[in-house]
Amino acid sequence: MSDAHLTERSFEGGREPVELTEEPIQLSTRDSGGDPDDRSEGWSRRRKIGWTVALVAGLAGAGVLGVGGWRIAQQKDTQLTSPEKVAGLTRDDSERAKSTADYLRSGLAADIELDRSFGTVYRDPADDKRSVLVFGGTTLLWQPERDLDSLFRLMSDDTGAVSSLREVPAGDLGGVMKCGNTSGEGGDFAVCGWADHGSVVMAMFPGRSVDDAGGLLRNLRADMQSRG
Repeated sequence: MSDAHLTERSFEGGREPVELTEEPIQLSTRDSGGDPDDRSEGWSRRRKIGWTVALVAGLAGAGVLGVGGWRIAQQKDTQLTSPEKVAGLTRDDSERAKSTADYLRSGLAADIELDRSFGTVYRDPADDKRSVLVFGGTTLLWQPERDLDSLFRLMSDDTGAVSSLREVPAGDLGGVMKCGNTSGEGGDFAVCGWADHGSVVMAMFPGRSVDDAGGLLRNLRADMQSRG
């Protein structure tokens, strides 16, 4: 049967004849040869969502790295000094105090590699039994809290367990600060420390509570630490 015969044939009811052509009839808007989610007009909804999620995740990761990098850059160049008077205390320059401070400084420097280290004893004019021993140093620390926790564990090995260790406010200089209790020949005393990306410092506070020691260490730090 020829095509001409088909085009001339009519259907019942007076309907118009169906005109056949050589062009394929389009049954769907989808491209039969591609991904069902692809559209000729652009990306599919699924693909757009996927790329959006990936982009957001990438930006979030870059943001974390950016904040962390900025903090390291801000804190890494730290200087520590031992002023003659600080936070109502007076530096004890006696030979006995210097020997004690040097012993603590050397012990800390043996446990953590520091660029510069120091040790100082500060005397409380109101009570010689409440002298404060401060020791530490400067270096680039990638994980300050981890290193500070390591020093607390080392101190536990030397002096007895540091109990009730907890984080306390670090103040405007940032980083992390923690305090706890330990004991020695003179009885129980508070021990505190701070660490940031440029420094780590420990201090012993005979005759003081943890709360008093934490506040005093923040004051000491404000006068002893600078950046630049």
